[in-house]
Amino acid sequence: MGKSILTEKSMTFLEQYLNNASPTGYEWEGQKIWMEYLKPYVDEFITDTYGTAVAVINPEAKYKVVIEGHADEISWYVNYISDNGLLYVVRNGGSDHQIAPSKIVNIHTNDGIKKGVFGWPAIHTRDKSKEESPKPDNIFIDVGCKDKEEVEALGIHVGCVITYPDSFHILNGDKFVCRALDNRMGGFMIAEVARLLKENKKELPFGLYITNSVQEEIGLRGAQMIAERIQPNAAIVTDVTHDTTTPMIDKKKEGHAEIGKGPVVAYAPAVQQKLRDHIVATATEKNIPFQRAALSRATGTDTDAFAYSNAGVASALISLPLRYMHTTVEMVHREDVENVITLIYESLLTMKDGDTFSYFD
Repeated sequence: MGKSILTEKSMTFLEQYLNNASPTGYEWEGQKIWMEYLKPYVDEFITDTYGTAVAVINPEAKYKVVIEGHADEISWYVNYISDNGLLYVVRNGGSDHQIAPSKIVNIHTNDGIKKGVFGWPAIHTRDKSKEESPKPDNIFIDVGCKDKEEVEALGIHVGCVITYPDSFHILNGDKFVCRALDNRMGGFMIAEVARLLKENKKELPFGLYITNSVQEEIGLRGAQMIAERIQPNAAIVTDVTHDTTTPMIDKKKEGHAEIGKGPVVAYAPAVQQKLRDHIVATATEKNIPFQRAALSRATGTDTDAFAYSNAGVASALISLPLRYMHTTVEMVHREDVENVITLIYESLLTMKDGDTFSYFD
């Protein structure tokens, strides 16, 4: 690969953006960071009641194209406080109960963050013949309190949201590792597209709506709402997908995708074929490596929300291959990040004003 398209400023933004917590339903602090970074590159912003943020280029244009990622990360809620001061939890999104034991957590209260740990019985005390595995109903958080009253004195109550503090780092020079790469990498990549358009003085013949949606992790809800607000003509969504080359993943079931081998272009009923063909042709013409994935009935991403909104919106999905999804050590390859950015950027430059991508033209 040639010179990196990611600048020192880009990487500073990425680290700040990832290290900030943005659990589902509480995304606004991350959105503020995202919008502040984008200010020099866009014309205006749109925000909605639930926290989706949209940066707009050429807002007067009639024809509208969305590029989208989602802003939220998985987390937990305090569900029950026991008499002896332990916290029991329920999911906020697809949190993985099996990785919880021994993790440090941040409990978000009105008085700031309080620390805790997911406890687990010591190996010496467990019955190896019938050893229990972590389950949603037996994992618990210890905040160092002797009873419920002491917990509540810290400002912790049922409904407090809980996140992991694991921060961004780079492994072996080119692997980005952090919690919540799913999918703040999407928000980062679409922001970089806007930066490149501005710095390279590229003018698009249509309005570009750089959309960072909330609440994807609990059912694509933010995308549903903002799709109705924007009413776009086309949408290119970016999310993460599984690297299936690590142990215990069945490629016959999950397909083959690998970090370092390029963006993954989706094939699914919600993916409008002519828009996808435009993206594939762009990748081929510009020598951008890419992979393919078949996704059956639904993509499980915000692509579905955009595709089926407003009587139908031509939508496509470009995914970033990722290892260890919904853990605190999610991993992506720097070159894949740059190639997703480049593929979206180049695909926009070759899109036409007013193109409906109709099969019948």
